[in-house]
Amino acid sequence: MNTNLRAALWMIGAITSFTTMAVAGRAVSLELDTFEIMLFRSLVGIVIVVSIARFTGTLSQVRRNNLSLHFTRNICHFAGQNLWFYAIAVLPLAQVFALEFTTPIWVILLSPLILKERLTAIGLLSASIGFIGILIVARPDPANISPGLIAAAGCAVFFALTAIFTRKLTRTETITTILFYLTVMQAGFGLIAAGYDGDISLPSLAATPWVIVIACAGLVAHFCLTKALSIAPASVVMPIDFVRLPVIAIVGMLVYNEPLEVLVFVGALLIFTANYLNITHATRLQKT
Repeated sequence: MNTNLRAALWMIGAITSFTTMAVAGRAVSLELDTFEIMLFRSLVGIVIVVSIARFTGTLSQVRRNNLSLHFTRNICHFAGQNLWFYAIAVLPLAQVFALEFTTPIWVILLSPLILKERLTAIGLLSASIGFIGILIVARPDPANISPGLIAAAGCAVFFALTAIFTRKLTRTETITTILFYLTVMQAGFGLIAAGYDGDISLPSLAATPWVIVIACAGLVAHFCLTKALSIAPASVVMPIDFVRLPVIAIVGMLVYNEPLEVLVFVGALLIFTANYLNITHATRLQKT
């Protein structure tokens, strides 16, 4: 089978999983707050990660090196994921996904500060085009600005920071180690944030399957994305990820009666163009 086709099939798995997680997250938001969702998601995640690591014999890879970097990476992911869960509960799903796609643009802007990577002219152009796309999607009129919109835009920044710190960790740490500390630390963060007032709501029998779906879908989505990137170049894989937008827009229309807004797709197209321009430029540089 053609490698690009194999990568596309893995991306279908990632797109399906991300979409499923959004639907499940909105379902449990009716009875659990975002901190509680993250707590129970992480507890389920610990069981999954440890079980798979024991089965594959990689649990011994977990070390206590770079705990401070793990902590920084996971506090960023915890913040971004909480903002994402909040946003999908109060905004049209297509708008949340469109703003989430700005994550690579924030990576371009923040990498020189954290990783000391050089900001290229193409990177700056990509960020500028992407920013125009953000303005079209968000429409920053005082009448349109809402906590949900701020949360959707903010989650992209924290996801970018997560990606940057993950890149640093992958230089010395295995995937098992990264996933282990991801679930364990975020379970701790969730316990503190959800339980600081002494009141943690347990998921009902109806919500428990949704919590399990959130945990499984999140892990499967990132696994499928990683597999796709291991098979084909990012310039092939990442544009496929933008299929998530029309898919989630259709789901939002059919399941939640959300309108299909043309401006969201126009802005998302600019964001896609910005990302694709930067990815193809980076791919050409790697070949030279």
